[in-house]
Amino acid sequence: MIKIVNFTKKYDHFLAVDRLNLDIEKTDIYGLIGPNGAGKTTTFKFLSTLLPASSGDATINGFSVVRQIQDVRRSIGYMPDAFGVYDGMRVWEFLDFFGVAYGIPRHRRAKIIDDILVLVDLTGKRDELVNGLSRGMKQRLCLAKTLVHDPPVLILDEPASGLDPRARVEMKELLRELRAMGKTIIVSSHILSELAEYCTKIGIIERGKLRANGEVRQILAQIREHTLIEIQVLDRAKDAETIASRCPMVKNLKGVGNVLRLEFKGPVEKMAELHTELVQAGIRLLWFREVEPNLEEAFLKLTKGEVN
Repeated sequence: MIKIVNFTKKYDHFLAVDRLNLDIEKTDIYGLIGPNGAGKTTTFKFLSTLLPASSGDATINGFSVVRQIQDVRRSIGYMPDAFGVYDGMRVWEFLDFFGVAYGIPRHRRAKIIDDILVLVDLTGKRDELVNGLSRGMKQRLCLAKTLVHDPPVLILDEPASGLDPRARVEMKELLRELRAMGKTIIVSSHILSELAEYCTKIGIIERGKLRANGEVRQILAQIREHTLIEIQVLDRAKDAETIASRCPMVKNLKGVGNVLRLEFKGPVEKMAELHTELVQAGIRLLWFREVEPNLEEAFLKLTKGEVN
């Protein structure tokens, strides 16, 4: 549904994006993450036909971003990281304005607007002034306007930026619902833990280069060579630390209070033997568990060049 081929963007002597290749399948929710200045917004503007490439191309819904601009624009809904609303306009008028811009006939616009307001949960705000809405409601309204022409692809740059926790949960559920409706979504965000919850795939970009690309679980497995174990004991933490330190398969053992964290390099059978040894020594375990890697950990390692 979205295919980027060798997209490169240069500004004088600054290389913003360097030969980016990406293939996003239909109904994927693809999360593009990276530090500020990594090239995320540049890529989104290119895909939205708002920024020409120095070289390379992309196709969206089968249309070339470089050669078939109008077809691409009919195929996408673009939500920028910063947007304006029109003072004095009511919510329905705001959406009607974009309906007119997309050439939707008058007799169809009212039904479309009502349906979209239901989808984004703004029906009760239909006749309120746009500038009187909360930040979260404005974000949902901006998303609503990208849906007016029913595009198959959504390009969302930081849609949860500045939202409170409840509004972020609502946005996350809305994106899942849009995927269930058949939309393909590419989204950027700094809230990495939430991206891991709803994205089917992610890419980590730094200095214009894609450092990782694939399903979340695959990328998380890539960054960790050993199993990370966390052990909490009721008491005798020092004794537990001594026993664990004697095991040759334990690396990077750290104890904080009654909690031990360690990396275990070995088969699960040897891990079970360590558990048994602690119990037989009279150590009262509250838990002995594997700690799953998270997206923040992957982001930090990959953007520091710790993983090739």
